[in-house]
Amino acid sequence: MDSGAQQAEPEDRGPGGPGLHCLVTGATGYIGGRLVPELLDAGHRVRCLARTPVKLRDHPWVGRTEVVAGDVTDEASVADALRGIDVAYYLVHALGTGKDFERTDRTAARIFGEQAKAAGVRRVVYLGGLTPRGVPARELSPHLRSRAEVGDILLRCGVPATVLRAAVIIGSGSASFEMLRYLTERLPVMVTPRWVGTAIQPIAVRDVLRYLVGSATMPDSVSRAFDIGGPDVLTYRELMQRYAAVAGLPRRVIVPVPVLTPRLSSHWIGLVTPVPAAVAKPLAESLRHEVVCDEHDIAGLVPDPPGTPIGVDRALALALRRVQEAQVSTRWSSAAVPGAPSDPLPTDPDWAGGSLYCDRRQTLVEASPAQLWRVIEGIGGENGWYSFPLAWSVRGLLDGLAGGVGLRRGRRDAARLRVGDSLDFWRVEEIEPGRLLRLRAEMRLPGLAWLEMSADRDPEGRTRYRQRALFHPRGLLGHAYWWAVSPFHAAVFGGMTRNIARAAARSSAAEDAG
Repeated sequence: MDSGAQQAEPEDRGPGGPGLHCLVTGATGYIGGRLVPELLDAGHRVRCLARTPVKLRDHPWVGRTEVVAGDVTDEASVADALRGIDVAYYLVHALGTGKDFERTDRTAARIFGEQAKAAGVRRVVYLGGLTPRGVPARELSPHLRSRAEVGDILLRCGVPATVLRAAVIIGSGSASFEMLRYLTERLPVMVTPRWVGTAIQPIAVRDVLRYLVGSATMPDSVSRAFDIGGPDVLTYRELMQRYAAVAGLPRRVIVPVPVLTPRLSSHWIGLVTPVPAAVAKPLAESLRHEVVCDEHDIAGLVPDPPGTPIGVDRALALALRRVQEAQVSTRWSSAAVPGAPSDPLPTDPDWAGGSLYCDRRQTLVEASPAQLWRVIEGIGGENGWYSFPLAWSVRGLLDGLAGGVGLRRGRRDAARLRVGDSLDFWRVEEIEPGRLLRLRAEMRLPGLAWLEMSADRDPEGRTRYRQRALFHPRGLLGHAYWWAVSPFHAAVFGGMTRNIARAAARSSAAEDAG
């Protein structure tokens, strides 16, 4: 286990014992991060497999789990993670920005299935995509085709398997919900692709989690795929109108046109919503075909309590309320963005990777370190970046046009950050509460970039704000990029330093006056 891993001895849960021992892959992602506490609350023990365990460090449930480092494409780490496991949840997908993503998905599923059988795992549970009836595999989008293939591989691995197939998942922070929300809220009049007229059967994330947890205790004789969906079948156009009604918005004018291909519509979605084109494209492609459940057999094994499955209107209202109350526990952006850099910040003493440009600034602040920290931790999203808003907006727009994440991802929580959170076109790489915030850039760049902000006291006991912007260029283009933008650093980074200090001072003055 690497330095980011954490372990805790699971508590015995009474005379019935500690429940099943479950492995959750993809625990840093949207569904996995919500499944773990549900399994714990159901009395199961949980081990999480993560490529970067430190990303789980700040989750409120991590102390009740065991976290191990590994990758589903590495046989040895998968074998170690599956040792002693009863139920293994496979919740990982390659998002498909590379040409070989289908091969990667295929290889990872084969390794997972083989090692699950070798370890004596009792059941594998997989959440895949709902595929349209009667459509040959060759006509499916690459992403739906790959998900279907992964399900088939796991069903043939020699271990009883549950394959849950869902279409659009509605929940606070899901990519599908945020795409729907931003399109509907920002565009009272929309020119849309033809897929807005395709029939879909959405499902509330609460029901997805209920089926996932219930799958753990299915009889060994059950090994099959199940379609899961809510009670409503409607078109995406109708779903947008239903969202408008739930959100109290006027009815939207929606005009479908035949010229917007999935690729074109994904770029359009990337410009209007926080969902970048790389993520929007598979979502748009999956809506080309009707995706409606053929059966609801899972109810015979995981019975539906009264009021479930949850209908579209209630699912939308629940998700919207979570967003409005800033109670979003995980987001689609919790997982790494396709194509985004993942290299950690090179440590100063042993950095030997070539040039590392640095813009350093600091200033004294008329506030306490705690008051300064609240401003630092609240940066981004609705609060902005405290300098040259036009420059940040233009940079975000250019990034979105280039297929990057853009500036619209915002924040998971308006006041609190944790390692792994996305923050506009940055990701939280390290956070030491009250002292240090380090962000890694995920915008399109000819190199790697970080922004580091800290609050401390100088030798005389005064509050000090320190800021570093670092850039590791790749090739000549990277060096040219740094020197091209250097003239703007005084306005952008210098302005940020001054304005963060002023914001903290205003907060301090307001507290004193109150």
